[in-house]
Amino acid sequence: MTRPALFLDRDGVINEDSGYTHRIADFVFMPGIFDLCRHARGCGLALVVVTNQAGIGRGLYTEADFLLLTSWMEQRFAAEGAALDRVYFCPDHPDGLGAFRRESAFRKPNPGMLLQARDELALDLPASVLVGDKWSDIEAGQRAGVGVNLLYAPVGVPAGPQPPRISVITDLWAAMPHIKPGTTVRTGLLSGLP
Repeated sequence: MTRPALFLDRDGVINEDSGYTHRIADFVFMPGIFDLCRHARGCGLALVVVTNQAGIGRGLYTEADFLLLTSWMEQRFAAEGAALDRVYFCPDHPDGLGAFRRESAFRKPNPGMLLQARDELALDLPASVLVGDKWSDIEAGQRAGVGVNLLYAPVGVPAGPQPPRISVITDLWAAMPHIKPGTTVRTGLLSGLP
């Protein structure tokens, strides 16, 4: 059995992107994020966060710092009636330090985190929705086969080449019409990551 998901980038979608956010005191939720997630949950979608965390790889904060903040964030979502199913993160970066200095199939725009979520949570990617604030988020969604990829651009579309087949939203409430009640689909064995 599979179900669709709402995939969310973290910095710039769930919270204001103040640059390498890693402390609870600096974490400010974006307007509408809880409404959007409650709506998706009510439609039967899984709630999945997929976030690049190059600050870990660059030595700006530790994985323990990230996990502490993530635990707090998950508690806030649960208290708001929109419990997250899973949070995936990639600490790797081509300019990272030590073991984190590498290319990764999981670092967006690569689709690795989305494909891992598909396999671990039995998700129907073509019936899913992704909300991201960068072209790399949208590209990852498209490469994974996510059906609807929404660019959240409250202050204008970011620079760079625009991928085809996307919609731009200027507030998170505008994502709600793209989220329909989920249907469960029977499938065979899930394939592994490429």
